[in-house]
Amino acid sequence: MNRFRTINVVAAIITDGGKVLATQRGYGEWKGWWEFPGGKIEPGETPHDAIMREIKEELAVGIEVEKKLTTVEYDYPAFHLSMQCYLCHIVSGRLSLLEHDDLRWLSTDDIGSVRWLPADREIIPLIVREIPHR
Repeated sequence: MNRFRTINVVAAIITDGGKVLATQRGYGEWKGWWEFPGGKIEPGETPHDAIMREIKEELAVGIEVEKKLTTVEYDYPAFHLSMQCYLCHIVSGRLSLLEHDDLRWLSTDDIGSVRWLPADREIIPLIVREIPHR
């Protein structure tokens, strides 16, 4: 375990017709890298509440959580990340980039075509197994 603080986050693996949504970070040290949208779990907030709030704040859409996919434990140089990942789909609204620079719907064939953040890259093999090929 990393000797630094742990940051607890949620990530939405948003799917639609055999594709998964990837978002490109628009800020910070990892600007330009790709990730699954989501963010920090606030004090007193459940992971489910956090993911609903984060996706509304980042993408202006409502989602439905289908199931928990996995939890990724990843040591970055300055902190330990504990990322709870959930399969989701959009149920309301239109996608808007409120915090990211770009978004892409990627098939399982082209999911490796972007430069993923290291922790997010960890779950790609699981996503490829979970998402039906179309």
